[in-house]
Amino acid sequence: MGIHTADTIPTVLSLSAARFGDKTAIVDEGTSLSFRELNETVASVAGAFVEEGIAPGDRIALWAPNCAGWIVACLAAQCLGAIAVPINTRLKGMEAEYILNKTRASILLTVKGFLGQPFAEQLADLSLPHLRRTLAFDHDWRDFATSASMQSVAKGDQLRSRVTSENPCDILFTSGTTGYPKGVVSGHGQTVRQFILWSDQVGLCADDHYAIVNPFSHIFGYKAGWLAAMMTGATSYPIARLHIPSLIDTIARYNISVLPGPPTLFQSFLAEIASRKNELSSLRLSVTGAASVPPALIDRMRQDLGIARVLTGYGLTEAGVVALSHPDDSAERIATFAGRPIPGIEVRCVDSSGAPVPAGTEGEICVRGYNVMQGYFEDAEATAKAIDSDGWLHTGDIGRLDEDGYVQITDRMKDMYISGGFNCYPAEIERMLCANTGVLQAAVVGVPDERLGEVGRAYVILRPDAEVSANALIEWSKTHMANYKVPREVVFVDSLPTNAAGKVQKFLLEA
Repeated sequence: MGIHTADTIPTVLSLSAARFGDKTAIVDEGTSLSFRELNETVASVAGAFVEEGIAPGDRIALWAPNCAGWIVACLAAQCLGAIAVPINTRLKGMEAEYILNKTRASILLTVKGFLGQPFAEQLADLSLPHLRRTLAFDHDWRDFATSASMQSVAKGDQLRSRVTSENPCDILFTSGTTGYPKGVVSGHGQTVRQFILWSDQVGLCADDHYAIVNPFSHIFGYKAGWLAAMMTGATSYPIARLHIPSLIDTIARYNISVLPGPPTLFQSFLAEIASRKNELSSLRLSVTGAASVPPALIDRMRQDLGIARVLTGYGLTEAGVVALSHPDDSAERIATFAGRPIPGIEVRCVDSSGAPVPAGTEGEICVRGYNVMQGYFEDAEATAKAIDSDGWLHTGDIGRLDEDGYVQITDRMKDMYISGGFNCYPAEIERMLCANTGVLQAAVVGVPDERLGEVGRAYVILRPDAEVSANALIEWSKTHMANYKVPREVVFVDSLPTNAAGKVQKFLLEA
């Protein structure tokens, strides 16, 4: 059986271990695992999960930065038919609490703290009735990973053989216009098929050394990251904290050849390379996106950074990677279009009635194919709103298709802006701002920012007699929400412009 016939993540792991054996699979802070050792370690951890009572369908959450343990724990859960629930490390306790309780996660893999955020302290203050055990990668993980009996490991192996392509493999949470995150459920088969094709199209191969700076809690770092590397035999280098000088050290030391990331990464990178350009000579492949990409940046990535293969794409949590550019596309085309649909995926643009529009005409982008999510976790109503009776996922993005089938994103129907590559949903931020005792009402809009693309500006109505300064509200937000969601500016107002139905007219705020 070859990798292209695999239909579950456990099968991919087994095939990669058999094919690549002692070749290095992961290098993390000086330690490494071969593909064979990765397979064995996953089996041991799966056995330990069995001893914790984990069964097929149970949810195992991961709230930790990129590291080898994250990969092992995720694979171990999936080998049992359990479901991985990645949580963004930028989220704060209240945000993580919602995801853990919504999924009724049984086990949480985390760290004591990261980038000044005390995860352990935050967890102590949360109400988590379904969580049976919390394990820290930087504390008790090593003992846990080697604790399973042979019988439990054997039980885990039996469960591995029963995982099917239709079984859910993960639940990734995406925010939305309702203000509450929704859990996107994806299956093994669709995930494996899509990212084998993605790997083929971008040209990822066994000779590559892949520095993964995108967070594992996101498709870009997880599925187009270490999972794609495992499929192709490339070596993964998890990067927990993005620090440009240290990243350049890693590139030079390990001859890193693949470095995807958002445009802001490469803009920062270019500012640092004047004296270190020779240390970047190993780079050959990058995939960027998640925000507008200036043509000049594509040119500079090719010329100044020496990255011969620069691609961009279009995707969303509900459908993974939908479209991808071609390596031979011009800088202008790569910057203007998000590429053509990946094989087996249909894309069309529709008008307000749902009817397809001609090439070159704007409409809502709809996607259909094996890649579309199984649904939102335990939310049939939201799923039905997103996926119509013909199987088309309505993305909420506005764009057009040209005569060659290339996708161009022109606007968003959803009330959303992108800050530093992260989707920011005003409804969610507004809901959290209103949890502050001094805030009566809030409206958040995205405003241009030279470095991050867009940042949030909050228009706030205070409660009577409340005494809250703009700086105090921003500091409060930093404590209660992910940094990329925190408004960079707060404007106090007496009222907000609304239409006859009472909906805030944000276009008047943005003017």
